[in-house]
Amino acid sequence: MDRSSRIFGNEMSARIIKKAEKSKQKNIKKYGDDSQVNYPITIEDNAYIGDILGVKNVLLTEQTGGQAFDEEKGIIVGNIRMGFGHYRISMAIASAAHALGYTPYWMDLNSYPQTTCTKLISGQNDLYSLGSRISQKSKLFNRFVWEPMNYEGFRQLSYNANDQKNAELMAPVYRNVPKNIPVVATHVWPAQAALHAGMKYVVNAVPDNWPMALHYAEGSLHTVQTHYAYQGYRIGNGMMKKQVVNPMPAEDLLYTGQYVDHELVANIEKDCRARMERVKAGKPMRFLLTVGGAGAQMEIFASVIRYLIPYVKAGKAMIYVNVGDYLNVWEQLKAYLPSMEPYVVEHMDNWEDTTSFAKEALEGEVRGIHGFFHENIFEAVYCTNLLMRSADVLVTKPSELSFYPIPKLFIKRVGGHEQWGAVHSAEIGDGTLECRDIEHTLQMVHMFLSDPGYLTDMCENIMRNKTSGIYDGAYKVVEAAFALKDRD
Repeated sequence: MDRSSRIFGNEMSARIIKKAEKSKQKNIKKYGDDSQVNYPITIEDNAYIGDILGVKNVLLTEQTGGQAFDEEKGIIVGNIRMGFGHYRISMAIASAAHALGYTPYWMDLNSYPQTTCTKLISGQNDLYSLGSRISQKSKLFNRFVWEPMNYEGFRQLSYNANDQKNAELMAPVYRNVPKNIPVVATHVWPAQAALHAGMKYVVNAVPDNWPMALHYAEGSLHTVQTHYAYQGYRIGNGMMKKQVVNPMPAEDLLYTGQYVDHELVANIEKDCRARMERVKAGKPMRFLLTVGGAGAQMEIFASVIRYLIPYVKAGKAMIYVNVGDYLNVWEQLKAYLPSMEPYVVEHMDNWEDTTSFAKEALEGEVRGIHGFFHENIFEAVYCTNLLMRSADVLVTKPSELSFYPIPKLFIKRVGGHEQWGAVHSAEIGDGTLECRDIEHTLQMVHMFLSDPGYLTDMCENIMRNKTSGIYDGAYKVVEAAFALKDRD
């Protein structure tokens, strides 16, 4: 089905349609066309988060002895690895599904190297990562290329038309997935591909607070985390520049609240009270730094660590640093900050050590600067979730982590769309404003250290937000997916 020429009743011009088709043909020439290939499927327990979240991997392979799909309780979590964000949201959906008694099947469309789908996504991922790195080094590139593309370029319906045409090349990976199993996609491409493949019940879990046509997958149920996003997506705000856009139908859009893992939501009160008790007792304030895989914001994180070292020495602060699956970033940090060496404790690619440390830190004393690295992507991402519960302040750019129930200090964004995550968080009282330079970032670090009420206020807001259901989005997304199925 052609989903490029008409989007929610909005006709695309002949020029846009021609450009979309040209893009598809260019990618066929570059990556091939496997639309006639019949990929066999094997299912296996996920070796890394299977025990924690009940996750099973969907593999495109002819291995023998695989499991069968649970067509009654099964749910596909469709995602891509493009940074950590979409994996993290997928884990939240899987966690909620598992808590509600369903079986989450993990389909990473960027993990099937034999397919046109993965080759195409990997190529786009490489371009995005390169742009992200350049944007942090070149103010001119950031101002005139990167910010406009992330803010207005991805916002336009013409961009969606192009993506929809290319998503036709991704559909074959779903060929042997039972069509009656609900799909929750945490990036728009798995949603678009699922629809082109004939999946019957597709939920498109939109990640951003800045409405962009990039995230449209007409034919799916779109879920959003904020009321601001709901209004913007409903009317297609600014998606055809100044032209008024034909709105999407009400039945295609649902506000759910924020996508958060069951393990974090269930322990909100306990963890927030522990934070407030540590502040009251004058114990070291625990800062969790999540360093991006590309190390694009290395200078900011290094400045925060350098500022905190005297406080670490004095027993007034301690630091967790998760570099994900990029060991080189940790080595660069150590080389850049030799003064932190006396306080460093390394947790290098040892999941048992990481999980034990995270569990003990919930009630025990923690000192120094703890570095975490895991080669496996699941462990690399979920490490932050484990550390989050015992941390006091999460230091992060305002991306997917904007929506997590922990006091947050937002550093400079990477892409204009991210700033709206910080705006939303500040408005509901669980995070700071976006600190757009190092000086304001360090000012905010000082605020947390010098004013106990700053952290306490955020903790109290988080507990109030939970009562309002703001962090229940992952549960509601899963419920909505099965409601689509039950409706038939």
